[in-house]
Amino acid sequence: LVHTQRHAPLSPPRPSLSFVVPPVPSTVPPTPSSPKSRRRDPKGKGSEGKKHSTVIMISMIYLMNQRGDIVISRQYRDDVSTATTDSFRLKVLGAKEGGTSAPIRRIDSSTFVYTRHLNLYFVCVTRSNVNPSLVLEFLYQKIRVLQAYLGESFTEDKVRNNFTLLFELLDETMDFGYPQNTSVDVLKLYINLGKQRQKVVEDQASLTSQITGAIDWRREGIRHKRNEVYIDVLESVNLLLSQTGGILRQEVTGSVMMNTKLTGMPECKFGLNDKLSVEKDKNSASAGKAGVSIDDCTFHRCVSLGRFDADRTITFIPPDGDFELMKYRVTENINLPFKVIAAIQEDGQTRVSINVKLSATFSEKLFASSVVVKIPVPENTARCKIKTTMGRAKYSPEDSAIIFKLKRFQGQSESMLSADVTLMPTVNKVAWSRPPIGLDFSVPMFTASGVHVRFLKVFDKSGYTTNRWVRYITKSGDNYNIRI
Repeated sequence: LVHTQRHAPLSPPRPSLSFVVPPVPSTVPPTPSSPKSRRRDPKGKGSEGKKHSTVIMISMIYLMNQRGDIVISRQYRDDVSTATTDSFRLKVLGAKEGGTSAPIRRIDSSTFVYTRHLNLYFVCVTRSNVNPSLVLEFLYQKIRVLQAYLGESFTEDKVRNNFTLLFELLDETMDFGYPQNTSVDVLKLYINLGKQRQKVVEDQASLTSQITGAIDWRREGIRHKRNEVYIDVLESVNLLLSQTGGILRQEVTGSVMMNTKLTGMPECKFGLNDKLSVEKDKNSASAGKAGVSIDDCTFHRCVSLGRFDADRTITFIPPDGDFELMKYRVTENINLPFKVIAAIQEDGQTRVSINVKLSATFSEKLFASSVVVKIPVPENTARCKIKTTMGRAKYSPEDSAIIFKLKRFQGQSESMLSADVTLMPTVNKVAWSRPPIGLDFSVPMFTASGVHVRFLKVFDKSGYTTNRWVRYITKSGDNYNIRI
């Protein structure tokens, strides 16, 4: 952990700090918490007697098991009937398309949007032209709410034993087909599994503001003895190199995780690199300058997008505890932490010579941990004579590979591995396919994308002092391979 110094008040952030926010579809309904959005006409007509052409609403939601039985359902509008569930059971579950086809299916003028959790299908039915991203996000949030109440791996039996709780959650998270409040912290204030309720909030209006207000992710009255903020910049590197060392594919996916322990309702301003551009800015005049180029990014809903659009600063009122502030993806100008050079020579059908050189490209002040190099060998390998200059290596018959492990690897250092592989003679002479070399690693205090935290300012009425801590961790992704 590295303690960042507190910054004095600075001038407004530079205009070069910019991100991309996906445009909001024009068909998104008004915020349900506003009085106008909660007014509804049962006949679906406006003031002039015309039907709305951009109404977005969910008519029904239900949970279905793998046998096609409805575990629980809730109908919000009368434009669909429970008989529509038979269409989903016959044409999706009956055709065994639950895991292969797209999670959106239109059957008999009804649209089914669904996702799966273990052995349960969460299905939304609608007859309007809904935004599928909105419906899928609501389903994911619904699963997250049920995990908070029933456990991470809740089953059908757990749902059947908590029907009362499930109906309360279905009513509170959606009203007349419009998604409402899906914040677990706020829902637990008034849906508490039937346990003895704590002292009721003195002012009932404050509870209403928490339920329908704009800041439902943080409640008022939070107090901490020490005001601290922990920031983790976590990155995952995926790479595919050719036999000649050319880059075929490279990508860094990162996330900024925060753990806030702040008193009251503070406002935070968060800044990254001075020169940070996104895909739409690559053709601009500032694109030629040195900096970090981000392809796309997404923010937590606590971020004020209005202020972000105005001055390109990340301003937010943070939730209490752990949360993910933002996610991003980078595909250019990546600083690869390791360089692997492999030389494989096959001597006839009975012997293979392997030489691998592993070099660390990051600063010598840093150290990588849990470095594992998986070097493939032919399946008919009889024995291996392995020599290394650092670390340990052994032949793994189960993986048909040599596993080379280094617990601690200093930056700007090198390690060599040489192996003489003896093969067993086979009747069928099949050429060795030569799978790629795999690499796993973890490098603290290093970012492959070059993203760094520039400042974090905390503003509160009481003016208390905040301690801020920043940590960087770069790990290998699912695919960090070098072809041989």
